[in-house]
Amino acid sequence: METKRLIIVAVGGQGNLLASSVLGEAALLCEIPLNMSEIHGMAQRGGVVESSLIFGDTRSTIISDGEANVLVGFEPAETLRALNKCNANTVVITNLAPLMPFTVNIGQGVYPDLKELQELIHKKTAKLIAFNAATLAKEAGNVLSVNMVLLGALIQTGILPLTVDQVKKAMKTKTKKAFLDSNLKAFDLGFAAAESA
Repeated sequence: METKRLIIVAVGGQGNLLASSVLGEAALLCEIPLNMSEIHGMAQRGGVVESSLIFGDTRSTIISDGEANVLVGFEPAETLRALNKCNANTVVITNLAPLMPFTVNIGQGVYPDLKELQELIHKKTAKLIAFNAATLAKEAGNVLSVNMVLLGALIQTGILPLTVDQVKKAMKTKTKKAFLDSNLKAFDLGFAAAESA
């Protein structure tokens, strides 16, 4: 199979690691080779969490600059920060609901303008799918399901060798039963949002 490289970036607490775990489980269920690595940074203090997932036969978990087939950003500024991993053929999916860093909140930093941020990403990549995933997570009944909204958008692109059914089966294994219904609804809302983007 053709190798596919995925980068997921988020701020600590947004559920990046659960999303990666669901994708890993889905790959395992359908016997797709997968190498995965994570960088936690200062995750517990709102720092960056980055996951690299490489689907296909490869020996490395490193995705070098310009190698990502797809970038999923749970937070807009983090998406912009990871843009160096992209190339002219990369598809970028980003949440447009910002989580303001401490420095911005105390007036010692400036958050990027969302319109300019999208223009920069659009210029460097093949396709940008950008929407407010936090709004869709609330609509699904769980404000913490932004990760599942973005997972739905990712699977809709058809870039990864995973189907909706495979990912939903993995969600049933990896997510808490109390949140399963809202997570499945969040996934479907993200899928629909990417479809109409």
